[in-house]
Amino acid sequence: MRFDDFSVHEDMAGTAKATVRILIADDSALVRQQLRALLELNPDWEVCGEAGDGREAVEKTKQLRPDVVILDFSMPMMNGLQAAREISAQYPETPLLLFTMFLSKQLIEEARKQGFRGAVSKSELSRHLVLSIEALLNNEEYFTAA
Repeated sequence: MRFDDFSVHEDMAGTAKATVRILIADDSALVRQQLRALLELNPDWEVCGEAGDGREAVEKTKQLRPDVVILDFSMPMMNGLQAAREISAQYPETPLLLFTMFLSKQLIEEARKQGFRGAVSKSELSRHLVLSIEALLNNEEYFTAA
């Protein structure tokens, strides 16, 4: 992913800046709302869409072509690993971040196999969310210790 892959806007000084478009997929509307609020504290990031289950996340990725997709592990219809497998197959350049309460070494290993480039525990959200998104945007991995 290159700088010119993001949509561009001008900051107050008239300098062109890239807007990072993020899709959030979690079955809890409250969690999606909290994530949106945290992510949009960064003026260069926008939440371009939300999904309530894995199947919807796959469809929204096709429609919206976000720069980053955040997927909860445990969702109805299709879990985060299944959704990641489909998204990665169609859009391998799109970084995926696993966001879950159930982070373990085994889950991290499986997440990597399904195309995730990062994983963050919901219990450590405030400490790792921004760092993980920044790492993914720099083509780096970000897996918190399980």
